[in-house]
Amino acid sequence: MMAKRPDRMKAVSIIEAAERDMKFTMTLNPTKESGATIVRNIYESFRMLGEALLTARGVRSQDHRETINELFKIKADTPRPLHLIDSLRRLRHGINYYGYAPKMEEVADAISIAEGCFPPLLKEVRKKVNA
Repeated sequence: MMAKRPDRMKAVSIIEAAERDMKFTMTLNPTKESGATIVRNIYESFRMLGEALLTARGVRSQDHRETINELFKIKADTPRPLHLIDSLRRLRHGINYYGYAPKMEEVADAISIAEGCFPPLLKEVRKKVNA
């Protein structure tokens, strides 16, 4: 992690973008063709929440693991364990760097993780950034 100036306004913008992207992604019909895009967008929306936390504190992330690990520090009541977000990171990595085509079950699981974990995390991240 590298230091930079804390920027609450930028963090708020990142949160809003994450919410907007997630809302759009959840409108997509899960198909074999849309599966990779859905998984990537869901993961990216979670990553952006972690990035917002770091930005608000004045920390520049070195990699995606740092941003995702920030989310694991959040106390949010979620029906699914937060560590599942890391499985999205690995799945997205396979899609982006190895041309992996996610199975429909994996896409459905990503959607389930998003539905269960994103709203409570979004709420808690907003509280932390606006504190």
